[in-house]
Amino acid sequence: MDALAALGWQHVYSGKVRDLYEHADLPSLLLVVASDRVSAFDHVLEPGIPGKGALLTQLTRWWFARLPVPNHLAERADLPAEVADRAMLVKRLDMHPIECVVRGYLTGSGWAEYRESGTVCGIALPTGLSDGDRLPEPLYTPAFKAPMGEHDENITFERSVELVGVSVATALRDASLSIFATASEIALERGVVLADTKFEFGTDPATGALTLGDEVLTSDSSRYWDAELYAAGGPSRLDSFDKQIVRNWLAAHWDKVGEPPALPPEIVERTAARYRELIQRLCA
Repeated sequence: MDALAALGWQHVYSGKVRDLYEHADLPSLLLVVASDRVSAFDHVLEPGIPGKGALLTQLTRWWFARLPVPNHLAERADLPAEVADRAMLVKRLDMHPIECVVRGYLTGSGWAEYRESGTVCGIALPTGLSDGDRLPEPLYTPAFKAPMGEHDENITFERSVELVGVSVATALRDASLSIFATASEIALERGVVLADTKFEFGTDPATGALTLGDEVLTSDSSRYWDAELYAAGGPSRLDSFDKQIVRNWLAAHWDKVGEPPALPPEIVERTAARYRELIQRLCA
């Protein structure tokens, strides 16, 4: 981005949604800029979702302010004006290669596995569960963060111990389950069910503390449902406040061969509306 380069910010990395910048005068910090890009089935789609980057950033900041754990946010008033509504200045962390997934309800890929084998990520569950059922207790199902361009790999807790050591693996699990419990209560007070989410953690090199990084509890990293609709049952009880509308449309109009088609305007607007509604529900 030319405007950031003119201010001394050098681009160092782009993910599917976020771009990272560094500044020679701020060696311990990074600028994380959330774009309006939307991805599904490992492809970045066109067009983006208007306002999505700002909404994800707003929601991450909102959650950081409410979770009683260290996070990587470095509060400063001098964010570049060009990206201020969708950017965070953050501390560099020594990131752990574990994606910390917590599932409170049986749905998505977990439901697909359960139908095949009665398990979720290899963890046996009671028989007779249905899509969307609340689990007897939240499950911690870590994944190994694969190199860029490759798929993350679901792993056991024992495998995470091999990767990062028993003390770090245990701390990641315990922190993830604790944050999920706290966030679930906060969301439910606002009429929203937190079905599942993922966290990423690193170690703060300045303090040695386990620190929450990346985005947190956004509609890109989590699945949220309307609590009233969920309790009522029916076909709309699992309608989520995220890009599921995009996934559903793409699955019906693309065979996953070659480049995906452009999203129609009505799909873009319906998706944007779901992102906005979650912000209104939680942050009002």
